[in-house]
Amino acid sequence: MQITHYLHAAVLVSDLERAEHFYGNVLGLPKVERSLKYPGTWYQVGEFQLHLIVAPSMPSELQNPEKWGRNAHIAFAVADLDAAKNQLIAHNYPIQMSASGRAALFTQDPDSNIIELSQQLANR
Repeated sequence: MQITHYLHAAVLVSDLERAEHFYGNVLGLPKVERSLKYPGTWYQVGEFQLHLIVAPSMPSELQNPEKWGRNAHIAFAVADLDAAKNQLIAHNYPIQMSASGRAALFTQDPDSNIIELSQQLANR
């Protein structure tokens, strides 16, 4: 087997409208218009897609509530971590700076899914 590239990730959400606000408005991800046979939304990030799928029930606890990065999460690169941090704070989303000291933070979507935002160097 040879895996050639990453296609998408699926995230379970309980309230699609609330999740669309977070991923589309707060994070600014562009929506992919698709006709789905189930409740959900797709977003495009470069060559990667993020699929939001409405689930009838959601897990309620983080495995490691003290260190959000040690839970299942999705990581996105950002051009300006301070701008991302300010955007999240302006919309009242929680943030936790990376414990490693690198230029990264963690936040939670409305269903407590962990999202990492990491400022990447230009040559990475």
